[in-house]
Amino acid sequence: MLDERLKDHKIILASGSPRRQEYFKQLGLDFEIRLKEVEEIYLPELSGLEITEYLARLKAEVFLKDLKPKEILITSDTIVWHENDALGKPKNLGEAAAMLKSMSNGWHKVITSVCFSTIESQITESCTTKVKFKKLMDSEIKYYVENFKPLDKAGAYGIQEWIGLVAIEEIQGSYTNVVGLPTHLVFKTLISMVD
Repeated sequence: MLDERLKDHKIILASGSPRRQEYFKQLGLDFEIRLKEVEEIYLPELSGLEITEYLARLKAEVFLKDLKPKEILITSDTIVWHENDALGKPKNLGEAAAMLKSMSNGWHKVITSVCFSTIESQITESCTTKVKFKKLMDSEIKYYVENFKPLDKAGAYGIQEWIGLVAIEEIQGSYTNVVGLPTHLVFKTLISMVD
């Protein structure tokens, strides 16, 4: 359905995330992947969705001069926001374990911003989901960080993996947002851009 509405446009996904790419396929989108390195640095006074909105737009900047008419570039950024701190991707397994321990037995927020850029305009949409972890045992944290891939995920975990099955007691908001892409927002925004 969406692909038919967008047949005169080219969708460009600027993300190496296999989870985001899979969601784009499931949405029925015909898309091209373009990747460029961007140093993800933001001002320390930014907080919560100010960070993800800034970084989603920053990731778009390096592509803008090459955009052609009818191309829609999609960039995004996800953080875990916990105790007034942004938890991005951990640098090593020790940092991953520490992140999970800090979120144990409490709530955190997963915030994603998605930036839609064309040669004429730019729209940034954001989504926040609240997630509650049970009290994690050290052995559970150790098992997860050693057997899965926490280093490529904001907050050191993937809800779709083992830790999501055993640790998450409650979720308020979009599940796909926690995976890394609020698909309902992508669908709604793309429809609005071509209507």
